[in-house]
Amino acid sequence: MISINKTSSKPYYEQLMLSIKEDILSGLLQPGDRLPSVREMAKQLTMNPNTISKAYKLLEVQDVIITVKGKGTYIKKLDPKLRDEQQIQAIKKQFTDLVIEANYLNVSQQEMNEWLTDSYQHLKGE
Repeated sequence: MISINKTSSKPYYEQLMLSIKEDILSGLLQPGDRLPSVREMAKQLTMNPNTISKAYKLLEVQDVIITVKGKGTYIKKLDPKLRDEQQIQAIKKQFTDLVIEANYLNVSQQEMNEWLTDSYQHLKGE
């Protein structure tokens, strides 16, 4: 379920976005599922509604959710063909930065591969 680490240096809205995406990938949230309203989510997570609103707006831009006025916010069906090349390049850069940091700490390629495999399997519920 959706969780926010209040001690993390990562902004709350980013944590919320990642948590929702993780719940979708793991099957906890399905296409058509209704998300709590901004106010409801803010109350559940004891956060500012503006933070929730920002996360929802960005998820809508990324085609992850859809808001129907007067009805609510829903999970959209994941389009397997959806590829935002600009976003992919940004992730690739982050990945490269992580590999540099891991190498600096003498982490082997095999260990990094295991981390990647473990993370991927965790998302798929394996």
